[in-house]
Amino acid sequence: MKKLLLVLYIASASLFAQNASLTLKQSLKIGIKNSKDLIISKAKLVSSDAQVSAANSQMLPQLSFTANYTRLSNVPPFEVALPFLPQPIVVSPTILDNYNLRLSLQQPLFTGFRLLSLKNAAKSNYNASKTDYSKAINEVAWKIQNGFWNYYKAQLNVNVFNENLAQIKQHLEDTKNFLANGVATKNDLLKLEVQYSNVKLQKIDAENQLDIARAAFNQAIGLPLEANTQIDPEQIKVEQSDLNYQNLLTEANENRNEIKSLEFRLNASTDLLKAAEAGWYPSIFLTGDYMYNKPNQRYIPAINQFKDTWDVGVTLSWSLWNWGYTSSQTTVAEQNKIETETSLSQLKDAINIEVYQNYLVFKRSYDKVEVSKLGVQQAEENYRIIQEKYNTQVASSTDLIDAETSLLQAKTNYNNSLTEYELAKVQLDKSVGKKIY
Repeated sequence: MKKLLLVLYIASASLFAQNASLTLKQSLKIGIKNSKDLIISKAKLVSSDAQVSAANSQMLPQLSFTANYTRLSNVPPFEVALPFLPQPIVVSPTILDNYNLRLSLQQPLFTGFRLLSLKNAAKSNYNASKTDYSKAINEVAWKIQNGFWNYYKAQLNVNVFNENLAQIKQHLEDTKNFLANGVATKNDLLKLEVQYSNVKLQKIDAENQLDIARAAFNQAIGLPLEANTQIDPEQIKVEQSDLNYQNLLTEANENRNEIKSLEFRLNASTDLLKAAEAGWYPSIFLTGDYMYNKPNQRYIPAINQFKDTWDVGVTLSWSLWNWGYTSSQTTVAEQNKIETETSLSQLKDAINIEVYQNYLVFKRSYDKVEVSKLGVQQAEENYRIIQEKYNTQVASSTDLIDAETSLLQAKTNYNNSLTEYELAKVQLDKSVGKKIY
């Protein structure tokens, strides 16, 4: 039933994506719902929860039942012959069919803190799995946002080429009129036609990049690669940042799920070390049995009837020599703890450089947006002037082509820097441990 619902959801999401424009919020909702990575991460979380339950159960009374039937070979019964009796006295008859039913109860009283340590370790590992699951959602959200904004960038670039082609086409019409009136040369027309063909080739490449970006986005949200998905992005707001690196680093060390996860696993390794050291101590159990046997061995002489008996006791078990097994297990646990401690230190170092790099990239991305915006304004003004001169045949077709090429490049640079800014902002938020979904 769950599989059917999932298939129906994916189908409806795919149909929706092909007939409507997806906002970023809708894309994240669909992508997180369809993510296979999150299915795996959720399975690990459920498994960790089950391990906590398993550890808890070891501290509770254990009840077991056994049943046994045995057919014995025939032997003479145990008899005592007395001189004044004609027949020997049967002390224990031969009973060939033996039935044994046993209900056993065992309650740990003391295990050298092994069970308590294993329980605490299981809880720590479960908490680590929860933070891993949150991290996995953030990673999926990053893939979706990366695909979303790269798709948007590819759309913008195709639009720029369409605008440029429309401009060149108009210039071709004007130049044909100039040529008919004898104020332009055939060479001017040929140059513009060559430029038109070159831009059409560039547009083909841009459209190919758009198809690739759409396929990558579809994959990120769990839809078929060939789905004709459309997006509806909000306007990107570019704001100068007053962020402080040290504040960002503090936030990352407090919020990053990877750090929290390893800290929980470090706690678990400490408890697992205690569990390994429990081998040096004795274990004490409260035991009880209820038996319903035929014959019951506690009845003498044996009776070919079902009889019930019970017993209650305390059992102490202490491994006095096991050829270094406990010592080896303790060493393994100690080294695992050292490994986890070192991994945590390495992770913090890696996060430090990651935050610093993303901080610098975000700062520079704002500068790039401002510079590219100015470049567009300058290129548009240059194009306007050259176009006016060309219309009065003061400027050559070469000048006009150069101005158009500069404007095309300036707009492309601006589109790229705009989406790079948005992705840099999201990447920085992700690196300091913020939710990006």
